[in-house]
Amino acid sequence: MSKRTIVITGASDGIGAAAARALVHEGNTLVVVGRSPQKTETVAREIGADSFVVDYAHLRQVRELADSLLLKYPQIDVLANNAGGIIGDRRLTIDGNETTFQINHLAPFLLTRLLQDRLIESKATVINTASVANRYFAKFDIADLQLERGYSANRAYGNGKLANILFTKELNRRHGEDGISTAAFHPGGVATNFSVESNSMMRIAYTTVLRRVLLTPEQGATTMLWLINGQPGVDWEKGQYYAKNKISKANPQASDATLAQQLWDRSEDLVSDFLN
Repeated sequence: MSKRTIVITGASDGIGAAAARALVHEGNTLVVVGRSPQKTETVAREIGADSFVVDYAHLRQVRELADSLLLKYPQIDVLANNAGGIIGDRRLTIDGNETTFQINHLAPFLLTRLLQDRLIESKATVINTASVANRYFAKFDIADLQLERGYSANRAYGNGKLANILFTKELNRRHGEDGISTAAFHPGGVATNFSVESNSMMRIAYTTVLRRVLLTPEQGATTMLWLINGQPGVDWEKGQYYAKNKISKANPQASDATLAQQLWDRSEDLVSDFLN
């Protein structure tokens, strides 16, 4: 396989960092993106990668990240939208969006849209890190994307992960024939710090001795690496949701093509200030 330029968000630790470490040994140009300046720089220095720092709670920073990537990389072969997380009580970002929805869906949606032309030119693969939470916690209402009614940390996270799958399918529908290949995946229960800022019951598993039964980041990165290194349309089917290297069952709403189109249109409205 020829050398590629691979951008991984949420790569300052966890499965993003594990994937970056594995991929750099194949001679690829790795670009690690994270929220923590110190942790992001540590990973980048360790593997000799480029790095960028961005906080997905600020859409202007996402726009600045996209501008920097477009300026520096004439080709982007893989975009792994891996950044995300779960928080506690409902609060709004500086952009006026419910925080979990913005960091899990709107920010990666915006980044992908801003890079879209470069991704098409590069015949790129876009990988979105979802979660089995889409099946168990999501109750998706297109008329209430900000969860002004019936908010819970788990529901917000489940909705965000369902949005990742809907976005994957709609990106494939709109631009699959243009050359973009898409997939979403569930990494499994991985011992990371993604829930430390939340009051969700998931925090117990991820921050106590129960972590011992969880996967290591290297194990959790397995499906991501399989998708990145596989040949779309041959090794895996485009526009699908995977777990353990196989198409996996998702929330029934994930198969609603109309909902996927509506989410794309509403998302464009919500990030429109940063698209032009």
